[in-house]
Formats: sequence, C-alpha cells, structure tokens
Amino acid sequence: MQGGITGSGIAVMRVCVGAMLGLLLAGCATAQPVAVAALSPPMAASPAGSMVPADVRRHVTQLRAALLHEVARSITDTADGDRAWIARAQSAAGPVVIDRTQLLVVVDRNPAVQELRIMLARPDAPWEVIGGSKVSTGQTGRRHYYITPVGAFAHTDGILDYRALGTFNENHIRGFGLKGMRVWDFGWQSAEKGWRADREAGDIRLLMHATDPDYLEQRLGRPASQGCVRIPAAMNRFLDRHGVLDADYERAARDNRGLAALLSRDREPTPLAGNLLVVVDSSRVE
Repeated sequence: MQGGITGSGIAVMRVCVGAMLGLLLAGCATAQPVAVAALSPPMAASPAGSMVPADVRRHVTQLRAALLHEVARSITDTADGDRAWIARAQSAAGPVVIDRTQLLVVVDRNPAVQELRIMLARPDAPWEVIGGSKVSTGQTGRRHYYITPVGAFAHTDGILDYRALGTFNENHIRGFGLKGMRVWDFGWQSAEKGWRADREAGDIRLLMHATDPDYLEQRLGRPASQGCVRIPAAMNRFLDRHGVLDADYERAARDNRGLAALLSRDREPTPLAGNLLVVVDSSRVE
C-alpha cells in the first residue's frame, strides 16, 4: 500500500489502515474517487460456465496474447513453475468453492518472489496460468506497515472501487499512480503488524493499485507497501480493461450507475472474469 494524502480540498477520504487515520504518511491513505460520467456497460460475452471447452481455450489464448502485447514486462514461467503456483493457489483458495470456470489474481507475498499470476481456475479441469508481473506487498520492520494477509479475498459489487486522482503527496509521490488508475478494494481485513515482534493483528483496508511511475514502480519486486498490493501501471490497465476481477461488477452495473461509472470506458470484458484475489506465501514450509 502506498500513496499519500492527495490534497487539502478533498472532502472525503478513505484510509487503508484503520490505526493510521489522520496521519500524513507516504503509505496507504486513499483518495476520493475520480468523477466519471455514467455509461452503459457493453454487453459481456456469455459467462464461462456456459462455454464449451473450445470456447474457453479460445478466450484463454486471446487473453494470453493480449497480456504479452499490453504488459511489456509480463512474466511467463516454466511448466514446473506454473504447477507450483497452481498448487499454492488451490491450497490458499481451499475454503472457497470454485463452481465455475473463472480467472483469479494470485499474489505470492514471499519476500524473495513478490510476483502475481493471472490464473484460470476450473471446477472440472486442470487450472492454468495466463501470465504475471512483479508486485510489492507489505513490508516488515517499519511502524504502521502491515504484512499482506494470506487467503482468498472477494472483489464484490458491495464495495465501490475508485480511481487515482494522480495528485502528489507531501513527498512528491503519486500514491496510487497516474490519474485514472484503478484501485480495487477488497474491504477490511485482518493483518499482522509487521513492526511488532509478536505480530499482533490489526485491521487494514486491503487494496490492489498502481504506484508512482517515476520513483516507485521500478522498485516493484520487493516488499514495500503498508499491506496493500502494488502492481505495475501496465498490469493495472490490463486487469481494468479486460475486467479480470469484474464478474460481479459487470453483472450489477446494469442497474447501478455508480458501478457503471467506475468501469473503464474502453474495456473489453472477458467472459472468463472472476472476483477473487488470492494471496499465498511460498516461503512457508509446505
């Protein structure tokens, strides 16, 4: 998590870490949503649950090609590497029933890894990895910096995401990246306090968002946030444009002007869309 307070004129602010309310830190205070004119969402393709395997394969191939084209520093792995990611994701998502074919965003908070993978999960067929990127998750040893929690976190239409204002904080950092960058909100979650030896738990607002493109994006790949998941701007745009985690949003936006206004104008929503962020930790003994 990162990003500073974005301006004295902002009337409404949300704060990632409850214990930090009112503090001007270059960490996790969030910004008022950017005003976006309401629009009618495009008709999404048939949901993945109603597709035949050939259709699923076609959409996976298209999404993988789009990722390589749109995310210049995307990550691909070996077959063994993909299997390891899938095994950890299945373990972390265990309590959640995967009852339809859908995409997941899987993040490994291991300090030596700090990457994400977009993954296709299926209830009746092998899972597969689409591709990934570097990330930054919660850093230890700094006061008010939490350890990003492990588990499966739903992105639901019950919480309204927002978009970065692109303004600078007192340290001249654009906490959530350029104006218009999507901020995915997974609600209040319990996380360990990374600055305490006893790892006492506290509540954080778990977000996934871009970071400052000039100073901080080049540092992705190491723990640095106050508990949120920082991602590259290109990955932010990719997830936003293709609605990777917007299954609930696309459905609800037809009757909700607030949700419709939040969705990207140039989006090409995939019918494989899901709604789960899964955080794993490969440094744990398995």
